[in-house]
Parts: sequence; C-alpha cells; structure tokens
Amino acid sequence: MYHFLLGAVAALCLSSTMIWAQDRAPLPDYVVGEFGAPPEIPDGPLDVEVTEALEDILSLALNQSAWVPTNASKLDVIAQADDPRVVWALSDILRFAWRPEFRAAVAGAAEKLLDASFSSGSQRADIINKMIAWDMPSYPGYLAHKRSVFTNYIPGWEEIFVEGDIAWHLVDWGGVNIDARPYDTTEDICNCIPAVDNPEVSTAAEATWLEDDDVIFGIVIEGEARAYPRQIMEVREMVNDTLGGRDLGLPYCTLCGAAQAFFTDELPAGVKRPILRTSGLLIRSNKVMYDIETNSVFDTFMGKAVTGSLAEIGLQLEQASVITTDWGTWRASYPDTTVLVEALALGRDFNFRETRDANGPIFPVGDVDPRLPVHEDVIGVITSDGIPVAFPRTIAAAALAAGQEVAFGDVRLKGSAGGLHAVRRDGSDTGSHQAFWFAWSQFHPNTVLWDG
Repeated sequence: MYHFLLGAVAALCLSSTMIWAQDRAPLPDYVVGEFGAPPEIPDGPLDVEVTEALEDILSLALNQSAWVPTNASKLDVIAQADDPRVVWALSDILRFAWRPEFRAAVAGAAEKLLDASFSSGSQRADIINKMIAWDMPSYPGYLAHKRSVFTNYIPGWEEIFVEGDIAWHLVDWGGVNIDARPYDTTEDICNCIPAVDNPEVSTAAEATWLEDDDVIFGIVIEGEARAYPRQIMEVREMVNDTLGGRDLGLPYCTLCGAAQAFFTDELPAGVKRPILRTSGLLIRSNKVMYDIETNSVFDTFMGKAVTGSLAEIGLQLEQASVITTDWGTWRASYPDTTVLVEALALGRDFNFRETRDANGPIFPVGDVDPRLPVHEDVIGVITSDGIPVAFPRTIAAAALAAGQEVAFGDVRLKGSAGGLHAVRRDGSDTGSHQAFWFAWSQFHPNTVLWDG
C-alpha cells in the first residue's frame, strides 16, 4: 500500500530546486496547531520610512559599538509598520549580534512584529522556525540587506550572495567559514570544513583501521567499487573524486544524514568540471554547496545549479547511487573495493547522529511533515515521471527480507551489500541515496511515502 498524502507539506515554500517559491497557500492544520496562525503579509516593497530605519539598523549591525539607546527609535519605526517580512533581516542581524543591548533591542522588535515572545535561550531559532513554518516571504531588495551583513563577517562570500533560483531568506550561517581553496590544494590547512580532492585510497586488506560495523557509503561506477567511511565524511563533508573513469562530486550533509554522489563530467561543451566545496551556509539545516570555478551555488539534494553562470545554462548534474551500509558487508560483497585511507579522517572519529544531532535538527527547519519522525532514514528517489518517493529504510528492508516487492511506479528497491539500492524496471540505476526524513521531505514536499 502507498501513502498518497502529498499535500501535507506542499503548502510550504518548497520546490524541486531547493526551497525557493514564494507563492503562498493555506497552511496545513498541523502547522497552525504548532506555530499559530500567520499575520497578514503585505505585498510589494517596504515603506520608505521602514526602509530608511532598517538601513540605519543594518549600518549599526556592522558597527555595534556605535549603538546608543536612542537608536531604539529606528526599531520602533520598524516594529510599528506591521510588516513581518522585515523579521528576516532582523534575524540576519541577530546571527552576528555580539553587543547584548543591541541584540535585545533587535530581538524585541522582531517579537513585536510577530506578536510573540520567545525564550532567551532559543530566541533566534524560535523566530526563524515560526517564519519558515508560516511560509513568510522576503521583501523586494532583501538580498542586498542580507549580503551586507553576511559578507561583513565571513570573507569569501562576496561572490556567493547573488540573485538566482534560491530563497536567500531561508539561508543561514552554519558557524564555519567557506572552503575557497583551489582544486587539488586540499592538503592546505583551512579554517573551514576541509573538502578533499583526489583522495588517497587503499585496498580492503590494507584498511585494518576499519571495524566491520563501521558505517561506510559505497559507490560502484563501471564495475569499480569504493567505500567512503563515515568517519572521514563527517570531517570532510565534500569529496571530488574519480571512479570507474568518471569524475564525481560527493557532498555529505551531517545535519541531514545524506551522502550523495554527482557526476561532474560529460558536461555541455565549454563547461569546466565543477569542483564542489562547502560554503559554510545552510538552508533549513541542509548544507549549501558551491563550485569554486564559477562560484555557482548548487541545490545539494538535486544537483542543480541555482546561481551563477552554471545556473544560467541550466546545469543539472546526474546523480549516482550511494549505498549506506557497514564496512564488513561491503567488503564481503566487493572484495576488490578500494577505500579512503585513515589519514583523511584527520585523527577524528565523529558520529554526529548519535551525539550532536541525537535530539533532532540543531538549526531551524520550521515545520516538518509529521508522517514520519524527523530522523527516520528513508531511501529517496525520483520516478521517471518526476514523482519523488521516499521508502522508509526499516520497513523496506523488512519487506524485502520477507520476500515482498518494494516498488513504486517504475522504481523498485533491492538489497545491496547490506544497504538498499533503487533501480528502474530495466535494472538501470536511479541515483538514489539515504537521508533523514526531515531533509528529504523539505526538498521534495510532494513526496509519496511508501509504507509497505
């Protein structure tokens, strides 16, 4: 039986290319029940007085030492305008606000605009969660305001914050710097999440550092298998590799439990291979990746360029399947597999799923489709008809073990090296991967949920 409950999160401002559209629809009952009814949302540009007051506050955000109590009158103008869209800019200011009295004044204005009070410990997160759940749009000219704040604090973002098919109001800072190192210089130290280019690999027999139950992400291209240990991917989050004669970019989002692989070759004539890096930015607790060659931002889940020159040509990367499994089973299934070497883990052994992220997303995500728990593992795939479908891993694996067929449309699941792999009716690869439910359902709000 299949769930065709497609409307639950379809009312959100999501589309197939991240979380972009600003058309608003009635909110699901569960959203109103948790977050309340949204206020009236004006259309068009901000009032002139509000714009002037906001720009004064933005200037103070860049020079908070100049804040004096009389500046609060500017925030009064903003709060009294009853335009809740301004809260997006105020939340951006709060992300970098270090002066307590300035921060308190800005947060107070946001609370007035939303007619709500938030606890000090989670104030900003609660504000953003409500704004996302309410499908609150930004206002014309918002990007310039956001750009002025973000690029003031993190060098390297100047070429990133540009117009495109991206809802910049939903983009936040994850607390790390951008990885802007040129291709194949990833041995250089950086104050960032360090991607790795052309990683060194070993044979399975040489990988004595791995335990059989260690989680790996397995890929097979043209008969060549390679394992990417989670210990390494937790630290690196991005790998540019070549396997089976094909170039690949492999983002791993620790926050959404998703390892993916995109082919970065066989591109249109004149297009240079994208070299993927971590931007340090997030969108609803999902990593935002970009290409250092063109500064084009990509939708991480879809592999589609959404800003820059690669977006202008509509570049869509083809996805390869990633099997999430354990090292022992993978090694037994693919005895000739190669595996990334231990040194790439940089002496670290993170397991964010059971530690940092154990209680749910640590960054604002708004509401989450309630059909599954937020951290339920699903195998996500798109049918040939363009329908996204999520297969809960536990239920699907049990069904396969019982000899049942697990299928939807032209997609079927099969067991593969201890993991799950989606294929077409003819056995061809679909480019599937495993992710947390909250992430898959946000990027694919109209997803079908297969439940056995």
